[in-house]
Amino acid sequence: MPPARPLTLVTGASAGIGAAFARDLAARGHDLILTARRADRLESLADELRTQHGSTVTVLPADLADSQAVHALCDAIAQRGLAVDWLVNNAGYGVPGTFEANHWATHEAFIRVLMTAPAELAWRLLPGMRRRGYGRIINVASLAGHVPGSAGHTLYAASKAYLIKFSQSLALENRHRGVHVCALCPGFTWSEFHDVTGTRELMNKLPKFMWQTAEAVVREGYDAVERGEIVRVTGGVNRFIKALTKLLPDRLALWLSARESKRYRALEAN
Repeated sequence: MPPARPLTLVTGASAGIGAAFARDLAARGHDLILTARRADRLESLADELRTQHGSTVTVLPADLADSQAVHALCDAIAQRGLAVDWLVNNAGYGVPGTFEANHWATHEAFIRVLMTAPAELAWRLLPGMRRRGYGRIINVASLAGHVPGSAGHTLYAASKAYLIKFSQSLALENRHRGVHVCALCPGFTWSEFHDVTGTRELMNKLPKFMWQTAEAVVREGYDAVERGEIVRVTGGVNRFIKALTKLLPDRLALWLSARESKRYRALEAN
């Protein structure tokens, strides 16, 4: 049985899907631990959730690109005597440009945030979930992890494919211990993600039917992890795209990916 008020850790909680998860779960009776780099935004969101939902909200700013950040974050949680029931690995961003156009330090930081940190957080928090016989882990991946890679943002699709496979294995290892693991795979989502990567102008050229709100993504993710769904691609359009690319010959799928990605991938680093 879940606790009366589950405690959820949300990474990348300062905006976008992360903030939407925090609001949705607070409305469902969760207490929260919020982490991201921007402490001011986290504090503002925490005040909102305390006022509107009566949630207990702990703010622990962290930069997950730091190799010691996850260890320090989990130590801070343990020192407060808190036990995490839900983990939402949401923190992420894109690196515009081709692979060689960026310094290795930029790629290394990206890998830590999108791949190493989610795995380490799961590794550190999973034992407690297993002992208590209850836990939920949502790894926010992407439709990009299901379709062929494209030029530009070179590591993004690779990192999301990693999260999908990681989630599948973790789910199978823990399905008899009361712990559900789900890779949540949205497509284009209204958030500031594309403002940060400098691709907003390109994004605005895409048809509106291809977009979802962060709130819609979160609702699908919540329902999916609760019913034990291991991989959830959100939105009918995105599920159609995934199915289509699986049916096409690899060479044709890759050609289509190369052609279409020119509409939304930035090939020059900012």
